[in-house]
Amino acid sequence: MRGWTLVACAMLVGGLAACQPRAPACPNSLDSARFLNADEFAEALKATPAPFSTPAEVEIRGRKVATDKVVSGPLCNDDWRGTVYVTCDARVAEWSETPLFFKDCDLDIEEGTVVYVAAHYDAPYYKGCSCHTGEVESP
Repeated sequence: MRGWTLVACAMLVGGLAACQPRAPACPNSLDSARFLNADEFAEALKATPAPFSTPAEVEIRGRKVATDKVVSGPLCNDDWRGTVYVTCDARVAEWSETPLFFKDCDLDIEEGTVVYVAAHYDAPYYKGCSCHTGEVESP
């Protein structure tokens, strides 16, 4: 009986530990410096898309993933295709209620592109960023 009590206590402690909030995916995720101020956003709106960089390998969830583009710094106007990795130091426009930080930007994401976002725990996205542009996806 004592053994079962110890096992039950260990499971309870393990379960409670699992209920803790997740650590931020990026070290600066709570820092306002990850957002572009009004002047920086105005400059980002005028920027032309960056050329595709040399393909790079990025470690995602413990495995190497070949990417076609690694995105960092101010993010607004850009062209993405293939496999894209958005780093923790990518900076976007700040929003007030709905996270529309690509609204008014010219972010072109080719169909079939997979975008991994570091700030979202390296989650892959397959259908673009329409939830952040204000555009409604067609059925």
